[in-house]
Amino acid sequence: MLTTRFTELVGCTVPIQQAPIGSVATPTLAVAVATACGVRSIAAFGMKARSLDAMLADMTSRTSGALAVNFLTNDPDRDAVAVAARRVRIVDFFWADPDASLVELAHAGGALACWQVGSLSEARAAVEAGCDLIAVQGLEAGGHVRAYSALLPRLAAVLDEIEVPVLAAGGIGGGRALAAVLAAGAAGARIGTRFIATDESGAHPDYKQAVVDATAGSTAISDAFAICPLCATSPRPRLLRRSISAVRGFEDDVVGEVTIGGTTVPVARGSGQPPLASSTGAIDAMAMYAGESVAAIHEIAPAAEVIDVMCKEAERLLAHQ
Repeated sequence: MLTTRFTELVGCTVPIQQAPIGSVATPTLAVAVATACGVRSIAAFGMKARSLDAMLADMTSRTSGALAVNFLTNDPDRDAVAVAARRVRIVDFFWADPDASLVELAHAGGALACWQVGSLSEARAAVEAGCDLIAVQGLEAGGHVRAYSALLPRLAAVLDEIEVPVLAAGGIGGGRALAAVLAAGAAGARIGTRFIATDESGAHPDYKQAVVDATAGSTAISDAFAICPLCATSPRPRLLRRSISAVRGFEDDVVGEVTIGGTTVPVARGSGQPPLASSTGAIDAMAMYAGESVAAIHEIAPAAEVIDVMCKEAERLLAHQ
């Protein structure tokens, strides 16, 4: 058993939190991860309180596992934060400076508060704001990157100063990497890219396969997909190089379409919208977010199987230290 301060605090049995991977994440994936005894994050970006409440009510009716809701930007809908705090175990924040009033709002609803940070100074600020745990992001992470240094040195610096449980995020795609961050002192891992290539993921099949086909060096931080609210403040997402090359060579203003919530909308060239199962058009020229962990991902598999294999390998490696 991989029991840590994180599993004890949250009430899960494996030290894995599935990262909030935006619209690629589905309620089905969330339930699968939570049922497999990890913690699953749903991104609430742009959701109104009533819609979020209805979605979380459905999800919590389907699993007793731990769930988290992630909020981005400096000005999240506070009514939605309050709704999430009443429904899930963790309210999670990223891409903004730690804010004590948001932490207090999470606590008022009975939830734990977590902040993902990219530096030691942010980690200190998150603890001062009252966070119960933090996630330290490294430069290897996929999606929107706040960090400017590799994970392990940044993790070590934070662990030397911070007393609350710390999750490691960035470049963790298999049991060996999970074992490495646990051995370094992390209480768990926040993993995103590996869950893109799962049966339950909402990613387009070509996106899932592109993650599986990628090798070491197949990702890069780029401003090629800068049409998104987060990139408006800092266009530093890590993506598959093939999507960066494809969009730069694409001549039209629209790369395709995507259907979300029954509505079909165009996807502009350079949009941060990743290719979903409902996407059509030039899939390769859409934002295929992925971290350096792609080198450890070799197949599309059920989320529960991913967690089981990863934890068993980590447990075996840690037992032979």
